[in-house]
Amino acid sequence: MEAVPLCGLALALALLLWRWWRAAAGGAGRVCVAVLGDLGRSPRMQYHALSLARHGRGVTLLGYLQNRPHGDVLRSGRIRLEPVRDLRGLRVDPKFLQYVIKVIVQAIQLLYTMLKMDQPSYILLQNPPGLPSIAVAWVACLFWRSKLIIDWHNYGYTVMSLSHGRNHPLVQIAKWYEKLFGRLADYNLCVTNAMKEDLWVNCNIKAVTLYDRPASYFKETPVELQHQLYMKLARDYEPFRPRCVAEPVGVDAERSAFTETGEQEGHVLKSRGRPALLVSSTSWTEDEDFSVLLKALVDYEGYINEGVKLPSLVCVITGKGPLKDYYNELISELHFKHIQICTPWLEAEDYPILLGSADLGVCLHKSSSGLDLPMKVVDMFGCCLPVCAIHFECLHELVKHNENGLIFRDSHELAEQLKMLFWEFPTLDSKLHSFRENLRASRQLGWDESWDQTVLPLLEQNE
Repeated sequence: MEAVPLCGLALALALLLWRWWRAAAGGAGRVCVAVLGDLGRSPRMQYHALSLARHGRGVTLLGYLQNRPHGDVLRSGRIRLEPVRDLRGLRVDPKFLQYVIKVIVQAIQLLYTMLKMDQPSYILLQNPPGLPSIAVAWVACLFWRSKLIIDWHNYGYTVMSLSHGRNHPLVQIAKWYEKLFGRLADYNLCVTNAMKEDLWVNCNIKAVTLYDRPASYFKETPVELQHQLYMKLARDYEPFRPRCVAEPVGVDAERSAFTETGEQEGHVLKSRGRPALLVSSTSWTEDEDFSVLLKALVDYEGYINEGVKLPSLVCVITGKGPLKDYYNELISELHFKHIQICTPWLEAEDYPILLGSADLGVCLHKSSSGLDLPMKVVDMFGCCLPVCAIHFECLHELVKHNENGLIFRDSHELAEQLKMLFWEFPTLDSKLHSFRENLRASRQLGWDESWDQTVLPLLEQNE
């Protein structure tokens, strides 16, 4: 009887060895794009997969399947999804032990998944999260004789420090781990020049900057598509129910979004003109303090009550995350007459349509490292949507104050900016309109062009 498990182990080892020796011929060109997170909420990694597929590469897109990836990913015949099971419900005391057990289980689970997939020439890994995925991907690359590329979106240890503090032992371990195993990658990408410099100076890691760029479907939305989206949202969200999209009206015809369908006592429609559509998006985590926006909206409501000629607002905050219930509770305690707020989760195809329909975007992302840039602003700019963004160190690499948007530091400054931008809205001689015109005139490279210039040569020179 004891020989049975030994035979099974031997067969498993033989199968792995066979796959390993077979790999050299069978894996040419294939790339594993991996993230130890939700693929549906990892747009940059989806873009990598689509770019690779566009150049004829087979792609294994590996990660959690909690939310549906974009339809372009699902329809691609060259992209195969490799799901990783998300570990939930693990409850062990103390917390430190729970974290250690989770990391160990994730490492085993991820390594098993990487070793059973088709052999890749490259593993392109998102960081963060990098613990344990960087070490596991490095081991898998040794097994497959593949090259490891790390795409640095931020530092994992700085994200952890938001919850635990910079000096917590777990944060210090994560920092040491990230620097050590980050050096083992064959190539490194990063999202800003500031991060590129920091990786070199503090980690001795040489990286290439690949800025986030909007995909081709981030663009201004035609009125017909606006109407379809609002009718869809109206089934579940009150702010959209009394509104519809009609023929463009007024001086800002090309930006027509909402038109009145009738007056209701005490309803937001009773305020002057059509309401302005304000959009933000978030993962509802500690690095975004949405009380800043809520306080600014309280001030904005006060301006209207004082007689300032401002439009009513529909504020849409999209996303999922751990603090969503907390902020929804705060929102429920606000009793606005001229502002309505809703917090939907949108499908990947609907989100660009919403941005392309909006009048102003707001970003409350504060980088934990000060070295990454908010992709949500990139998407907004792709839709020629002006942005008010909260200040942090390298934000100037993306948001040009008083050119394509405004940068604020607190709720009072944001409220003043909203008042200035929406003064006698809508009008063609407003600051808001000039920002949009600047965005239209200064359209930069899209994702496809930027990727082809930055990443494609890196792959081709090594094959």
